Amino acid sequence: MDTGLAALVAVVAIALAFDFTNGFHDAANAIATSVSTRALTPRAALAMAAVMNFIGALLGTGVAKTVGEGIIATPTGSGALTVVFAALFGAICWNLLTWWLGLPTSSSHALIGGLVGAALAAVSGVYWSGVLSKVVLPMLLSPLLGAALGYLVHTGILWSFRNSTPSRTTRGFRIAQSLSASAMALGHGLQDAQKTMGVIVLALVTAGYQDTFDVPWWVIGAVAAALAAGTYAGGWRIIRTLGRRIVHLDPPRGFAAETAAASVLYATAFIWHAPISTTHTITSAILGAGATRRLSAVRWGLARNIGIAWVLTMPGAALAAVVCYWVLNLFLET
Repeated sequence: MDTGLAALVAVVAIALAFDFTNGFHDAANAIATSVSTRALTPRAALAMAAVMNFIGALLGTGVAKTVGEGIIATPTGSGALTVVFAALFGAICWNLLTWWLGLPTSSSHALIGGLVGAALAAVSGVYWSGVLSKVVLPMLLSPLLGAALGYLVHTGILWSFRNSTPSRTTRGFRIAQSLSASAMALGHGLQDAQKTMGVIVLALVTAGYQDTFDVPWWVIGAVAAALAAGTYAGGWRIIRTLGRRIVHLDPPRGFAAETAAASVLYATAFIWHAPISTTHTITSAILGAGATRRLSAVRWGLARNIGIAWVLTMPGAALAAVVCYWVLNLFLET
């Protein structure tokens, strides 16, 4: 195996490793609310989420093309693949750190932060207009949309079922949560798998194995499988944070949060091809649905800590990518 092919294989392998960490880091996005309301048992929820993540990963490639060609310029030169490797390494480091701390941060923004950091370290081009329009603006808007929709959907549920027996309503929405959790998991697969696909395609173009940013079938299948496996592994630290520690959820609120978040994911993936954060969207939707009880029902101190972690995600992953790039360059030069 020649050196160039070996480097490409290494990049694809670490991309799939990142995809796996994305799965267990973001498993909470799909199932935390359903597990906390006992709509689904933990293992059944993870199995459902793994299957729906796999299916969602097969449904589109628009976001993949945005990530592959719209964030940084295609690296060139003998160390071009080092840029992609360092970007993925930085994103993995941030995912593992925030998983250990139980903080629901964005794997998507960690990946994009890693790409930007590695490109800057290599003095390569960064498409700042693409970062602003496709990452920063959706990063600001998607939590606002998630919170607003979560609040509105649950307010509508409260009004629609105001004359119903509470116990019957709870039972009905516990069943309905199986559907909303499936929709959320499908949306997570649709959004997050494509980001890893985009990075692998960027590596293929960089290494000269293809000229366009179209996603090959084997990349789609490999990424879908890695994401599903990671999801089934389950990231329980973050599941506990989202499902129990931010706000107490009952089945109607869980259904409202999942429905609102899934709606935002589908719209941004199919219409705008924007790589938004599923974590930001579901977390804010949970806050919105929980706030219908009363504002004090939300643990705003924890929400503040999560918000700080969100702000630090891109620069934190970028810094890790910069360090990785420098270390790899020193190693390759010796």
